[in-house]
Amino acid sequence: MNTFASRFTLAFSSLLLSAVATPFEDAQAILETRCLECHHADKMKGNLRLDTRAAMITGGDDGAALEPGNPAKSNLIKRVHLEEDDDDVMPPNKSGKPLSKEEIATLESWIQSGAEWPEGITLSARSKKALPRWDAAPDPEITSIEAFPKNVTLETAADFHRVIVIAHFKDSATCDITRQSKFTLSDPSLASLLETTLTPKKDGSTKLRIDYRGLSTEVPVVVKDATKPRPVSFQLDVMPVLTASGCNTGSCHGSARGQDGFHLSLFGFDPKGDYFRLTGEMPGRRINLALPEDSLLITKATGGVPHTGGKLFAKDSAFYNTLIEWIRNGAGYDADNIAHSTGITIEPSQVLMKGEDIRIPFTVRATYSDGTDRDVSTLSNYSTSNDNSVTIDKRKGLAASKHPGEAFLLSRFHTFTEGTQAIVIPANVAYAKPQLVENNYIDHHVYTKLDKLRILPSELCSDEEFIRRACIDIVGKLPSPEHRAAFLANADPKKREALVDELLTRKEFTEMWVMKWAELMQIRTFNDGDKQVSYKAALGYYNWLRDRIAANVPFNELVRQLLSAEGGTFASPATNYFQLEQEVLKLTENVAQVFMGTRIQCAQCHNHPFDRWTMDDYYGFAAFFAQVKRKPAEDPRERIVFDADGEVQHLVTKQNVPPKFLGGPKPEIAKGSSRRDALGTWLTSTDNPWFARNVANIVWAHFLGSGIVNPVDDVRVSNPPSNPELLDELSAKFVAYNYDFRKLVRDICTSRTYQLSSRTNETNASDETNFSHGRVRRIRAEVLLDCISQVTSTPNKFKGLPLGARAVQIADGNTSNYFLTTFGRASRGTVCSCEVKMEPNLSQALHLLNGDTTQARIRQGKIVESLLLEKKTPTEIIGHLYLATLGRAPTETEKKSLLEAIGDEQKAKEVKETLEDIFWALLNSKEFIFNH
Repeated sequence: MNTFASRFTLAFSSLLLSAVATPFEDAQAILETRCLECHHADKMKGNLRLDTRAAMITGGDDGAALEPGNPAKSNLIKRVHLEEDDDDVMPPNKSGKPLSKEEIATLESWIQSGAEWPEGITLSARSKKALPRWDAAPDPEITSIEAFPKNVTLETAADFHRVIVIAHFKDSATCDITRQSKFTLSDPSLASLLETTLTPKKDGSTKLRIDYRGLSTEVPVVVKDATKPRPVSFQLDVMPVLTASGCNTGSCHGSARGQDGFHLSLFGFDPKGDYFRLTGEMPGRRINLALPEDSLLITKATGGVPHTGGKLFAKDSAFYNTLIEWIRNGAGYDADNIAHSTGITIEPSQVLMKGEDIRIPFTVRATYSDGTDRDVSTLSNYSTSNDNSVTIDKRKGLAASKHPGEAFLLSRFHTFTEGTQAIVIPANVAYAKPQLVENNYIDHHVYTKLDKLRILPSELCSDEEFIRRACIDIVGKLPSPEHRAAFLANADPKKREALVDELLTRKEFTEMWVMKWAELMQIRTFNDGDKQVSYKAALGYYNWLRDRIAANVPFNELVRQLLSAEGGTFASPATNYFQLEQEVLKLTENVAQVFMGTRIQCAQCHNHPFDRWTMDDYYGFAAFFAQVKRKPAEDPRERIVFDADGEVQHLVTKQNVPPKFLGGPKPEIAKGSSRRDALGTWLTSTDNPWFARNVANIVWAHFLGSGIVNPVDDVRVSNPPSNPELLDELSAKFVAYNYDFRKLVRDICTSRTYQLSSRTNETNASDETNFSHGRVRRIRAEVLLDCISQVTSTPNKFKGLPLGARAVQIADGNTSNYFLTTFGRASRGTVCSCEVKMEPNLSQALHLLNGDTTQARIRQGKIVESLLLEKKTPTEIIGHLYLATLGRAPTETEKKSLLEAIGDEQKAKEVKETLEDIFWALLNSKEFIFNH
């Protein structure tokens, strides 16, 4: 007897002694982690599939892999017993270690006991790391199971819908159990169930029952027109195949110059043009009606002839069959009234993955203008915002967890992009939900998100830190030593709320927000022939904005007045908005970016690849500004802004485009009525979520250092809010407050979230997006210069302003100085939030070290000299300087070191110079330059 036979007989004999049947789950874990990678529906090594019981019994090139009740005749067992260096051993050497004796014994026992396999279950490959999440989980940990989609409608003979099943655990984690669940149709005569995909048989209604470990759920199924064929459509079927295959991307035929002599519109924004290029440019070659299989479209995509893009899909695949059927049917174009897609949904909408290599599939459903829907999961393209935490197969939509963190997973189909949130948490980290105090709704939403991420927030900042932080953020000034002392001495537990209320009433708060909105409204002077804005006009525009913010005019009303303004740039200062930018398309982009927070520039030339905006959206929105005209006034420095006839033409169709609200309907505007009036009313209405969300996000970013959507002016599907529930409620509160952002500021600054310390703990040290700790932020240019002026008692002087004016009061974006420019003050030349530079750099450090902003002001202000004349001791002067600049007393270590530098025997002049050096060092310290 040979070695293999001896070993196999011995193992099998011991197996016969066991009377305990091995459960399916034990065999399943081995098959899925050790065998399925090479033997599944899409990859059949040796023509062998091991993902279903029937496929194992059918076997592959070497015969049946499974003979229930007879391990000795099952090829699976024969192959795993081969020597490690045998070419036919399973798994092969290159795939890793052979099966252990225990694993082989488990498979033998399972087969000997009949190879139990629950009906309807198809296995899928996964790693061993994924096993503990559900296989080792006791049943009570799973609280519910959920199926997607929630309901299925099958229409026409070719329709289908894939169903996936997700388990929810008591710790909020989720896991895919689709292949482990049992699927049962209550009426199998109406639909077929192939693995987890439903197809129609005959019209009617039924239910799909899904069972898993004692839990169940049901999916209603409706079948319509089950025997009615639907011809392959160019726009509904062929174009999606080209897009899903990557043919019309910017790196392939969708580039401006095309590829290898063949050009397609980027992401298929021009289907009529693409149809002509496929069928009309090279008749009989790209499309061969006589021999569809010989069409270049087919032979290149299947690798039959050389193709720069390589092989895209196989013969007899779904994509191949779609294109072949279209060509066989005459390769026609669609009727004008064909249904068009109206949107997509991706499900599940949120997943929490515990541990590495947890794999979850997603399903995408498209809706159409005729009321139908369709499973487009295989026709969609997928991407991830953070492949360090979650990867996703760009064609299959199968996500896999990697490192703790979060990612936004995107699905794109046709002109639509939608996303879903995926969170990854460590598998074996002890965590107990803390009992946290919440000051208001902000804390509730922030803490809820942190709990999902298993992140603990930092402690509250100290009173010293809070008064400095709040004064800088709210009024752009440092607290005076007297103000600080009174605040610290106050024993009222609500003193922080009282401080916020006090600061909100000060004129400096108004000045801060006039400055911020003046940047976004680009208030500045310039002279470019007819495109000029004089200082008088710019100052009038600035004062118009200041007066309304000071009077607390509802912000939506302020913006409505701005967008509908007409008349002279002196008499009606808001009209300067239309004088500052006169190019219609640029003006359109500015309005969308400033007041809706979205960048639509991409859609000028092609449908936006990472957002919902199409070229139709872009030019429809631009039509609102097509009638804005300008003419000279009597004063050569003034211009008159008015409306007259004017239209915008679509870049592709060359047709006039009627006004259409961005993301909304086409309004009915009577001839002679102002289009801008209609736009302003729609944009600032309480029903419009864009405006309120955008302003709320801008306000939030000012105080927390980062927007909930960040950057604040880059709202898009592929750049989602880090906490959508928080942004939704901030927006709703802003509307409920009648667009009074003072009340919104109060909510933010009185929340514990705003008051968290910048000192981190071990769970939140790497968190940059979930507001679990205070963010250390460099003070912006204007405020920093004002703070230096404040603590050195040296007044500023700026063009057009009196001596002592603050830098935040500068009306003209073109008025600046070296300090402001170096520290990133916006010139207001664009509306981009990136105009304000907040990042520290070498030039700033060198200017503070060597420039005259600090040294000259220390000498000019004579703070140290005055304190010495008041007979203050060096200890007292050091304490004063610390309180004035850093808002705290020096530590004992700092005090000792500084007093040693002064010494006991120094002359008065040397003492003064040393104290001024200390003052200079404080002004150059990170603790002074940063808000923390």
